[in-house]
Amino acid sequence: MPTLAFHTIGLIGKFGDPNVAGTLNQIAAHLRQRQLRVLLDDGSARLIPDHDLEIASLAAIGEQCDLAIVMGGDGTLLNAARALVDHEVPILGVNLGRLGFLADVSPSEIPHRLDAVLSGHFREARRLLLHAQILREDQVTGEAYALNDVVVHKREVARMIEVDAFVDGRFLNAYRADGLIISTPTGSTAYALAGGGPIIHPALEAVVLVPICPHTLTHRPIVVKADSVIEVVLNSANTTQTQVTCDGQVSLAIEPGDQIIIRKK
Repeated sequence: MPTLAFHTIGLIGKFGDPNVAGTLNQIAAHLRQRQLRVLLDDGSARLIPDHDLEIASLAAIGEQCDLAIVMGGDGTLLNAARALVDHEVPILGVNLGRLGFLADVSPSEIPHRLDAVLSGHFREARRLLLHAQILREDQVTGEAYALNDVVVHKREVARMIEVDAFVDGRFLNAYRADGLIISTPTGSTAYALAGGGPIIHPALEAVVLVPICPHTLTHRPIVVKADSVIEVVLNSANTTQTQVTCDGQVSLAIEPGDQIIIRKK
């Protein structure tokens, strides 16, 4: 038997989806047959109540595992990526969702593809993440990571918001729009694409700013270098309820006058 590239594997399933149970059981049984240590995340443990696996939090999986196998759609993988990024645990996505842009393996390819990965036959792709901070009178009121995008947008009302954008301290634009998307190359095929942004190869060190339905003919998507510090300021005269969303999953409250600072993670 060839030497295995990974020895402790974390399993993360789509939260609350009973359809994941069959794939979870299949992968867990195959890994244990290979005499590998398997940690099951505590959210997924409820989906297969009769298991005899070690249960662990996402933090523990990050600390102890060589590899995380994520079963679900792109949303499940985005959540796992943000949770595990500080531990630099490689992630293998098994697509049980509808689109699966980020998940490479389909359930029908298990166990063949899984055995190949375990034996070291894989190509690793490193992806850029963003870190967003909300500053209010120089105090941090909220922060989060994003693999796809950070979006400043209105909440539930059909009115525009007004924001000023700066790149590396230099004024870029004053936007009157439904919002502003700040996207990584990974996220360029998500909300940014729907907003008219370009598709950016994931190997490029770049970030794209895409206004959402701007009230002008001249505001277009802009690509900047990944090391840029992007600052978005919610105009103090703004009266529309506004928020910041990271990957469409984490929401941060903002008020007029707040600064949103976005950097490469």
